[in-house]
Amino acid sequence: MERVSKYKNVLIARFSALGDVAMTVPVVYSVCAAYPGTRFVMITQQVASSLFINAPSNLVVIGVDVKMKYRGVKGMCKLFRELRREYSIDLFIDLHDVIRTYAIEACCFVSGVPFRRIRKGRRDKKRLTRSHGKQLRKLVSSHERYADVFSRAGFEFPESFVSLFSGPAGFSAFAEITPPKQEGEKWIAIAPFAKHQGKIYPVDRMENVVAALAARDDTKIFLFGGGGSERETLHAWVERYGDNVVSIAEKRYGFPKELALLSHMDVMVSMDSANMHLASLVCLPVVSVWGATHPYCGFTGWKQLECDIVQSELQCRPCSVFGNSPCRRGDYACFAAITPEMVIEKIDRVLSRIKSNK
Repeated sequence: MERVSKYKNVLIARFSALGDVAMTVPVVYSVCAAYPGTRFVMITQQVASSLFINAPSNLVVIGVDVKMKYRGVKGMCKLFRELRREYSIDLFIDLHDVIRTYAIEACCFVSGVPFRRIRKGRRDKKRLTRSHGKQLRKLVSSHERYADVFSRAGFEFPESFVSLFSGPAGFSAFAEITPPKQEGEKWIAIAPFAKHQGKIYPVDRMENVVAALAARDDTKIFLFGGGGSERETLHAWVERYGDNVVSIAEKRYGFPKELALLSHMDVMVSMDSANMHLASLVCLPVVSVWGATHPYCGFTGWKQLECDIVQSELQCRPCSVFGNSPCRRGDYACFAAITPEMVIEKIDRVLSRIKSNK
């Protein structure tokens, strides 16, 4: 059902990490669908702007150079002036709550433009991760926090987003990466890395997962990762485990091609990382492995199932919201308690569920 808002040109901002930006997509696409008469202008970092595939016609996505052209407070004020002049901005939705967006809010205040800011729940997350007096309870998800900002601005909408693609993307979209999927073949994506050590399942154990899956005749594995040492590790796995293991890290294909490929996967294995959120954008089930962080912090993937999460029940978990704090025990026991067999069992359960639903 189409809705009408008094706001005609809404500016939305979310910079920061790729995963955080990916989590905005289901909410932004849903609100755009509900309010076709309003133009939404999304500003984010340049690298993240290509995530917004098949965007609604009333969504403008702008990649912003925050390191040079629009650096610092002055740069943000310059950006706001330019955007207001070009798009007649009459509302600002702050999905980030940092100094950059505070600068835009200040410009809004001076210009008489209303704004709404995300409630991140920093105090609740601190209570969840502290070593003493920990309050282990499930917090509001990031998706709900994003939706809440729009709701407080008067936008009420259903969760209409399903996927960036209407079904699996056409083969031509990722033909450069791999031949088409064969009848009866299972495609498994594995993304073994994350930005911080507290989120990374031990590499030798993940290699055991890869080795076991690669031994299956009907299975093809696609390895996702970044550059440098990650690329070297994945390349070594490809050399060890045969032709049915492919590393996507060998070349930068870009989000449109990689997301198109993900739309044909059967399941992804990921850490608490951006890859989990990218998979969620194409309705791909994710077996997510959690260590120092915890799903209760609110960063699980869009529509991902709790039964597909792999984690240990240690009293010290979670010790970090983002996985960037050093292990207080010094041994990352949170990962040590997770065996490769536990991960493989979760994968097989997802594959069986998919088979039974066909």
